[in-house]
Amino acid sequence: RKRGGAYADFMAQAYTMELEATERYAQFAEQLETHNNREVAQLFRKLADIEALHARRILDEMQWPSMPALPPAYAWDGAEGPETAPFDSLHYLMQPWHALEIALRCERDAQQYYENIAASGAPRKVRDAAREMASEEAEHVRLIQEWMKRVPRPGAGWDEDPDPPRTTG
Repeated sequence: RKRGGAYADFMAQAYTMELEATERYAQFAEQLETHNNREVAQLFRKLADIEALHARRILDEMQWPSMPALPPAYAWDGAEGPETAPFDSLHYLMQPWHALEIALRCERDAQQYYENIAASGAPRKVRDAAREMASEEAEHVRLIQEWMKRVPRPGAGWDEDPDPPRTTG
Protein backbone atom coordinates (compact mmCIF):
# COMPACT_ATOMS: atom_id res chain seq x y z
CA ARG A 1 0.00 0.00 0.00
CA LYS A 2 1.42 3.37 -0.96
CA ARG A 3 2.16 6.17 1.48
CA GLY A 4 -0.84 8.26 2.49
CA GLY A 5 -3.48 5.64 1.74
CA ALA A 6 -7.20 6.30 1.40
CA TYR A 7 -7.11 9.77 2.97
CA ALA A 8 -4.43 11.04 0.57
CA ASP A 9 -6.33 9.46 -2.33
CA PHE A 10 -9.51 11.23 -1.26
CA MET A 11 -7.76 14.58 -0.86
CA ALA A 12 -6.13 14.19 -4.29
CA GLN A 13 -9.59 13.63 -5.75
CA ALA A 14 -11.00 16.65 -3.90
CA TYR A 15 -8.09 18.76 -5.18
CA THR A 16 -8.74 17.63 -8.75
CA MET A 17 -12.41 18.52 -8.40
CA GLU A 18 -11.60 22.05 -7.25
CA LEU A 19 -9.03 22.48 -9.99
CA GLU A 20 -11.43 21.35 -12.73
CA ALA A 21 -14.11 23.71 -11.44
CA THR A 22 -11.58 26.58 -11.36
CA GLU A 23 -10.49 25.91 -14.94
CA ARG A 24 -14.04 25.61 -16.29
CA TYR A 25 -15.19 28.85 -14.64
CA ALA A 26 -12.10 30.60 -16.03
CA GLN A 27 -12.90 29.24 -19.52
CA PHE A 28 -16.46 30.52 -19.19
CA ALA A 29 -15.17 33.94 -18.14
CA GLU A 30 -12.87 34.11 -21.17
CA GLN A 31 -15.64 33.12 -23.56
CA LEU A 32 -18.03 35.70 -22.16
CA GLU A 33 -15.36 38.40 -22.33
CA THR A 34 -15.03 37.55 -26.03
CA HIS A 35 -18.75 38.32 -26.39
CA ASN A 36 -18.42 41.51 -24.32
CA ASN A 37 -20.59 40.04 -21.56
CA ARG A 38 -18.32 41.52 -18.88
CA GLU A 39 -20.73 41.39 -15.97
CA VAL A 40 -21.19 37.61 -16.17
CA ALA A 41 -17.51 37.12 -17.05
CA GLN A 42 -16.59 38.85 -13.78
CA LEU A 43 -18.97 36.62 -11.89
CA PHE A 44 -17.33 33.51 -13.36
CA ARG A 45 -13.88 34.93 -12.49
CA LYS A 46 -15.05 35.35 -8.89
CA LEU A 47 -16.32 31.73 -8.83
CA ALA A 48 -12.99 30.54 -10.31
CA ASP A 49 -11.12 32.41 -7.55
CA ILE A 50 -13.24 30.75 -4.86
CA GLU A 51 -12.56 27.27 -6.27
CA ALA A 52 -8.83 28.05 -6.68
CA LEU A 53 -8.71 29.04 -3.01
CA HIS A 54 -10.11 25.63 -2.06
CA ALA A 55 -7.59 23.83 -4.23
CA ARG A 56 -4.77 25.83 -2.61
CA ARG A 57 -6.08 25.01 0.88
CA ILE A 58 -6.02 21.28 0.11
CA LEU A 59 -2.42 21.47 -1.15
CA ASP A 60 -1.43 23.40 1.98
CA GLU A 61 -3.23 21.02 4.33
CA MET A 62 -1.66 17.97 2.71
CA GLN A 63 1.70 19.77 2.45
CA TRP A 64 1.95 18.79 -1.19
CA PRO A 65 4.25 20.99 -3.29
CA SER A 66 2.02 20.11 -6.25
CA MET A 67 -0.70 17.68 -7.24
CA PRO A 68 0.06 13.97 -6.72
CA ALA A 69 -1.04 11.40 -9.30
CA LEU A 70 -4.81 11.05 -9.32
CA PRO A 71 -6.07 7.85 -7.67
CA PRO A 72 -8.94 5.83 -9.10
CA ALA A 73 -10.44 5.18 -5.65
CA TYR A 74 -12.76 8.18 -5.60
CA ALA A 75 -13.25 8.63 -9.32
CA TRP A 76 -16.51 10.05 -10.59
CA ASP A 77 -18.84 8.54 -13.15
CA GLY A 78 -18.34 10.95 -16.03
CA ALA A 79 -15.30 12.43 -17.72
CA GLU A 80 -15.38 15.42 -15.38
CA GLY A 81 -15.87 15.96 -11.68
CA PRO A 82 -19.24 16.68 -10.11
CA GLU A 83 -18.29 20.31 -9.49
CA THR A 84 -17.35 21.01 -13.12
CA ALA A 85 -19.98 22.94 -15.07
CA PRO A 86 -20.99 21.28 -18.36
CA PHE A 87 -19.35 23.11 -21.24
CA ASP A 88 -22.63 23.36 -23.15
CA SER A 89 -24.32 25.27 -20.31
CA LEU A 90 -22.78 28.53 -21.51
CA HIS A 91 -24.71 31.03 -23.62
CA TYR A 92 -23.09 34.25 -24.83
CA LEU A 93 -26.15 36.31 -23.80
CA MET A 94 -26.51 34.69 -20.38
CA GLN A 95 -27.15 36.96 -17.43
CA PRO A 96 -25.69 36.82 -13.90
CA TRP A 97 -28.70 34.79 -12.74
CA HIS A 98 -27.84 32.05 -15.29
CA ALA A 99 -24.21 31.95 -14.15
CA LEU A 100 -25.35 31.53 -10.56
CA GLU A 101 -27.83 28.85 -11.59
CA ILE A 102 -24.97 26.86 -13.18
CA ALA A 103 -22.78 27.38 -10.09
CA LEU A 104 -25.65 26.32 -7.82
CA ARG A 105 -26.05 23.04 -9.72
CA CYS A 106 -22.29 22.38 -9.53
CA GLU A 107 -22.10 23.10 -5.80
CA ARG A 108 -25.10 20.84 -5.13
CA ASP A 109 -23.49 18.05 -7.17
CA ALA A 110 -20.24 18.46 -5.22
CA GLN A 111 -22.15 18.44 -1.94
CA GLN A 112 -23.93 15.21 -2.96
CA TYR A 113 -20.62 13.62 -4.02
CA TYR A 114 -19.06 14.35 -0.62
CA GLU A 115 -22.19 13.29 1.28
CA ASN A 116 -22.13 9.94 -0.54
CA ILE A 117 -18.51 9.37 0.51
CA ALA A 118 -19.29 10.49 4.07
CA ALA A 119 -22.04 7.83 4.18
CA SER A 120 -19.90 5.13 2.56
CA GLY A 121 -17.69 2.44 4.05
CA ALA A 122 -14.59 4.58 3.52
CA PRO A 123 -12.08 4.90 6.39
CA ARG A 124 -13.22 7.23 9.19
CA LYS A 125 -10.66 9.93 8.38
CA VAL A 126 -11.95 10.04 4.77
CA ARG A 127 -15.60 10.13 5.91
CA ASP A 128 -14.82 12.97 8.34
CA ALA A 129 -13.06 14.97 5.62
CA ALA A 130 -15.92 14.27 3.19
CA ARG A 131 -18.46 15.44 5.80
CA GLU A 132 -16.49 18.66 6.30
CA MET A 133 -16.29 19.27 2.54
CA ALA A 134 -19.99 18.50 2.09
CA SER A 135 -20.70 21.13 4.73
CA GLU A 136 -18.48 23.65 2.89
CA GLU A 137 -20.33 22.94 -0.36
CA ALA A 138 -23.66 23.34 1.48
CA GLU A 139 -22.46 26.76 2.62
CA HIS A 140 -21.63 27.63 -1.02
CA VAL A 141 -25.13 26.51 -2.03
CA ARG A 142 -26.58 28.83 0.61
CA LEU A 143 -24.38 31.77 -0.48
CA ILE A 144 -25.27 31.31 -4.15
CA GLN A 145 -28.98 31.11 -3.31
CA GLU A 146 -28.65 34.39 -1.40
CA TRP A 147 -26.75 35.91 -4.32
CA MET A 148 -29.50 34.79 -6.74
CA LYS A 149 -32.09 36.73 -4.73
CA ARG A 150 -30.14 39.93 -5.43
CA VAL A 151 -29.83 39.60 -9.21
CA PRO A 152 -32.75 40.01 -11.62
CA ARG A 153 -34.25 36.80 -12.92
CA PRO A 154 -34.17 36.93 -16.74
CA GLY A 155 -37.48 37.30 -18.52
CA ALA A 156 -38.63 35.36 -21.56
CA GLY A 157 -36.65 36.11 -24.68
CA TRP A 158 -33.38 36.84 -22.85
CA ASP A 159 -31.52 34.74 -25.45
CA GLU A 160 -32.98 36.41 -28.55
CA ASP A 161 -30.37 38.26 -30.56
CA PRO A 162 -31.41 40.23 -33.66
CA ASP A 163 -27.77 40.16 -34.79
CA PRO A 164 -26.24 36.86 -33.57
CA PRO A 165 -22.48 36.30 -33.85
CA ARG A 166 -21.47 34.61 -37.06
CA THR A 167 -19.29 31.59 -36.93
CA THR A 168 -17.54 30.11 -39.89
CA GLY A 169 -17.41 26.38 -39.80
